Amino acid sequence: MSAAPVAPQAESAEHHGSGPELGLLLVPPRARTGWRVVPARVLAMCTVELQKLRHDRTELYTRAVQPALWLLIFGETFTRLKAIPTGGIPYLDYLAPGIIAQSAMFIAIFYGIMIIWERDSGVLTKLLVTPTPRAALVTGKAFAAGVKAVVQAAVVVLLAAVLGVGMTANPLRLLGVAVAVVLGSAFFSCLSMTIAGIVLTRDRLMGIGQAITMPLFFGSNALYPVDLMPGWLRAVSRANPLSYQVDALRGLLIGTPSHLGLDFGVLALSTAAGITAASALLGRLAR
Repeated sequence: MSAAPVAPQAESAEHHGSGPELGLLLVPPRARTGWRVVPARVLAMCTVELQKLRHDRTELYTRAVQPALWLLIFGETFTRLKAIPTGGIPYLDYLAPGIIAQSAMFIAIFYGIMIIWERDSGVLTKLLVTPTPRAALVTGKAFAAGVKAVVQAAVVVLLAAVLGVGMTANPLRLLGVAVAVVLGSAFFSCLSMTIAGIVLTRDRLMGIGQAITMPLFFGSNALYPVDLMPGWLRAVSRANPLSYQVDALRGLLIGTPSHLGLDFGVLALSTAAGITAASALLGRLAR
């Protein structure tokens, strides 16, 4: 009975005295081609970012403190005061989607610090000399921020449910919530990386990040209806992507009137613009 033919790669592995496991290391995997290249590299970058979270979950726990305080103290107090008209909706219910958007933004807005740290440690230079497009690097990091924000949003939703907030349990609506959180976080992380590409240092980025987070938050509809705002603040709110994210979350979670098509359109365009701007400035960090 004749022996079965042996593949050249296996013969090479046996010739070098390695087993079948090491043989896999000697044979490079088949390279992806065509349209699959960029999505594969985006997924790889996103996975690398999330591996950091698996090794250190402290960030998730500490980030949950602030939204909990907003709901427990601010939300409960203003629900009793009835100082902000919300169309018959309990203020805590009205506030919860805004706090989800706020906590996601606070995670993403300092994401540029990580890019600067990677520049200082030499990691960014190594990434930029690979064939991976810069847009894929930025997109992977942006959507990793989005996944972190979804985990944070789940914590806020559970806390709000414990406090008696009436939220939907419809799986399709919850999927829409996840998409809105990912898109909003991706935009704000790209904004942070864009600022990092301009200022180039962590200290400057921290100062600018702290200077813009609260105006973005208070200049949105997260805490109060747009109708209560003065005219100039309404104009700011219309230009603020956070307002569209909050509107989408509010409509999906508690069923208030919303403009989901417009909301998701603005979030998607903002994210695309953010990826483009951050990609264009990424090389400036490595100089």
